Amino acid sequence: MSARPGGLVRALVVAFLVVAVAASVVDAAPWAWLGVRIRDLSEQEQDEIASRHGIREGFGVVIVEVMEGTPAEQAGLKNGDLVVAFEERPVTETRVLQRLIAAAGAGRDVRLTVLRAEGRRRLDVRLATMPRPVLGERVAAEFGFVVREPEPTGPAILAISVIIRRSPAERAGLEVGDVILQVNERAVPTRDELREALADASVETPLTLTIRRGVNRLSVVLKAP
Repeated sequence: MSARPGGLVRALVVAFLVVAVAASVVDAAPWAWLGVRIRDLSEQEQDEIASRHGIREGFGVVIVEVMEGTPAEQAGLKNGDLVVAFEERPVTETRVLQRLIAAAGAGRDVRLTVLRAEGRRRLDVRLATMPRPVLGERVAAEFGFVVREPEPTGPAILAISVIIRRSPAERAGLEVGDVILQVNERAVPTRDELREALADASVETPLTLTIRRGVNRLSVVLKAP
């Protein structure tokens, strides 16, 4: 994901999901969960951090939100913390942190190094297993799409709001506004059923979506990430 200012909003949307496993993790293993919403640094932020903390070519991952009742909250992580290391290994972007957590796995005790205004701090975190609704959102992101929340007073239309560049979703021809009707031939009339179907999907095999685009009903196959 881009760390340029113009790509900051896109980076936040793409990384709004909790920190989780990467697609290379064995499908049968539990997906690890930290319980934060994250984004990459902008170039301006990188320069400011390098100047303030003396870090050459400033880097790290910004915690946008710490979710309640999660491993992150229990460990004392805060909104605005900058994660710069995982078990002493540098964290340069969101995908790096995801892969490091993937290698650790659920139930593992790990140490994160964060930067705050007062300086560096090391925090011990016990990673948990990702809840199924969150897992469904994460699987969608691995394939390269995000489904917007339906309007509270409107119809429960499961329309795609973001297509991640160079992802399986983009390569398969999915478009913003496509409405998802089925996941692997399983009907998904509600947001909860969509999350459940995606949570049951494998990131090791292609994902088949039945969509509505205008008046047309289409079947689209997304290759494994």
